[in-house]
Amino acid sequence: PKFNMNQMEGVLEQPLSQSGFHVFTGVVIIITTIFIIRSGYLQLSQGENYLKKSNNNYLQGTTIFAERGIIYDRNNVELSWNGINPDPSIPYLEREYIDKPGFSHLIGYIGYPTRDSSGNFWRSSIIGKSGIEQIKNDVLSGTNGKQLVETNVDGAVLFQNRGESAVPGNNVTLTIDSRIQSRMYEYMREYATNLGFSGGAGVMVNIHTGEILALVSYPEYSNTILSHGDDHETIRSYTTDSKKPMFNRTRSGLYTPGSIVKPYLGIAALNEGLTTPNTTVYSSGSIEIKNKYNDNTQIFRDWKKGGHGTVTITAAIAESVNTFFYAIGGGWAGQNGLGITKMGDYFNKFKIAEPVVFELGTTKSGTIPGPNWKKKNFTDGTWRLGDTYNASIGQFGFQVGVLPMVRAVSAIASNGQLINPHITTDSIYASKKPDTISGISNASFETMKTAMRATVTAGTGQSMNVPYVAIAAKTGTAQVGANRQFMNSWSTGFFPYDNPEYAFVLVMERGPSTNTSGSSAIMRKVFDSMYTEAPEYFGLAEKTNKPITPLEPTGTQIIGDQEPITLIDSDDSLKYFYEHLLENNAVSGETN
Repeated sequence: PKFNMNQMEGVLEQPLSQSGFHVFTGVVIIITTIFIIRSGYLQLSQGENYLKKSNNNYLQGTTIFAERGIIYDRNNVELSWNGINPDPSIPYLEREYIDKPGFSHLIGYIGYPTRDSSGNFWRSSIIGKSGIEQIKNDVLSGTNGKQLVETNVDGAVLFQNRGESAVPGNNVTLTIDSRIQSRMYEYMREYATNLGFSGGAGVMVNIHTGEILALVSYPEYSNTILSHGDDHETIRSYTTDSKKPMFNRTRSGLYTPGSIVKPYLGIAALNEGLTTPNTTVYSSGSIEIKNKYNDNTQIFRDWKKGGHGTVTITAAIAESVNTFFYAIGGGWAGQNGLGITKMGDYFNKFKIAEPVVFELGTTKSGTIPGPNWKKKNFTDGTWRLGDTYNASIGQFGFQVGVLPMVRAVSAIASNGQLINPHITTDSIYASKKPDTISGISNASFETMKTAMRATVTAGTGQSMNVPYVAIAAKTGTAQVGANRQFMNSWSTGFFPYDNPEYAFVLVMERGPSTNTSGSSAIMRKVFDSMYTEAPEYFGLAEKTNKPITPLEPTGTQIIGDQEPITLIDSDDSLKYFYEHLLENNAVSGETN
């Protein structure tokens, strides 16, 4: 048949035997039967039990929240720490803050971990949102851990295994003294409430190290309320309040300085040889300048009606005599003036308008008025003599902040060292070498320090003339508002006078122009509280810690060998004064 063997044509197949086929078929049927029976048992007979067991067990990975670091003041007083959360279902600790006023802008607030609609944390860490809590968030936060947990439907834990332990955050220590910080805020709040100031800012520093002992912004908010974020009414009031409690005045506030710029103008005139400690200017209460283009006369007034008479630079600083600074600024009655350009050069030497860079950020740049500034901001940009006069007393566009000003007054106290203010003990700014003001003689600095001491002993700052430490200061009242119906009240200075260690600046903003009390009275109360609570800043031992109650003086003065002493109408105060003299061997124990 000619079969093609390559195509397997003509090949006979050998069929399987029937017995082999039956054995194979039987095995398949048995296996299939067993599978069907077992599946039916699991799904039909035991299905409900297994479904229940499946639903009752839940395996998931959970976060172990790290403890946030503690924030301390310089004396290891806790300012911010971790407390027990009142809600046991919340797996992280609640942040708590010191129960004293004055720390909100400094410490700041945080944002807690947040759950989604399913109860899972979509933000699984505590985040600092302002202040030290934000700036030092990486240090304070630590590292969260992880845990594998098996629970039933009721949340009961059946099994747990800690995969990674949480690492606590590190602590942060500030240079702040919480005693000074809280007292300064209390007195600022008291005077603002009673006298109508809208706000204020205060700072105290070590003039050698740049350590900030107090940094106060009034008014403030609640750290706790903003951290939780659920008191919407209160939070909304923070944003609508005309006093702006959310505004950090120590970092972002700019104010018309008024007379606190006079020491820098005086140093300039002394250093340039335009005046000496004995140079005199007569103050009659005002000066008149005739317009060279017409017959109009412009009057520049002193703050004291009738004037101050003949004054030297010491008396001019002590009594804040405007006429003297009109004369050395713009020239008058035979006295040559510095002129606005030279004035600006010296203001810039002290960096009174330059920002301060520190842990909480960079302060706002201030403004020193001058010809270029006027051209940019006025249609008639011509700089005139009257503009120089106004700039000489810290008006007409002048804007400064408290941190640049405390840096500047520290430079007077230290004969030219421009410190780097900082607020944490491990600050990178602490190791930065201070800039030194060049080209100013020590004699100019010393004359100004003497004048600033006279401000306290016999001038506008007599409310700060305390018996337990010698303070040198310059006060200022700057008129603000369209009709000059408001004023900023300033106090700047340093102590102890003989060997300066600390400097301070305090401003109360937009009080009624009729106020006769302000920042100097506040600083007096701050100093009295320091004498009671922190006498070490005055070089006093703890054993000399006696309370002293600030009282209004009777006005009677006894002129002694060194300086006037204002009598206080109080037996307790007279007793304190006698004991103070006794401790310093100024009187004998037998003195009646």
